[in-house]
Amino acid sequence: MPSNRMNHVIAGYHILMILSAVDNKFNPEEDKIIQTYLIQQFPFTVSLDKEIETISSLLPIEWESHFLKCMDDFMDDSTIEERNNLLKFAIHLIKADLEIGTEENRYIKLLYDGWDDAHE
Repeated sequence: MPSNRMNHVIAGYHILMILSAVDNKFNPEEDKIIQTYLIQQFPFTVSLDKEIETISSLLPIEWESHFLKCMDDFMDDSTIEERNNLLKFAIHLIKADLEIGTEENRYIKLLYDGWDDAHE
């Protein structure tokens, strides 16, 4: 049976995409931050059509459980340096519109609490 686990780069992409959506606002700067993450992580062009389809099919009530699964997948397939790097992208992303909303704060806290070794 195939594994449903994502590698850490794909899981990180899902994490950032959900973080960009939880405030229900579109900000072009957030898109640029996600693109920068992808460019740094993939030295070659990669199709994300399947990932976009998966993320866009989620209902808002499913975001948190998917986010937590992505956190677990990222944790299982990453180093502390990679987790720190994604945390930096996540913080930069939620600050992109110069306002950190309640949901953004809650999700970033999930990252910090779930990856407590990444910020020691």
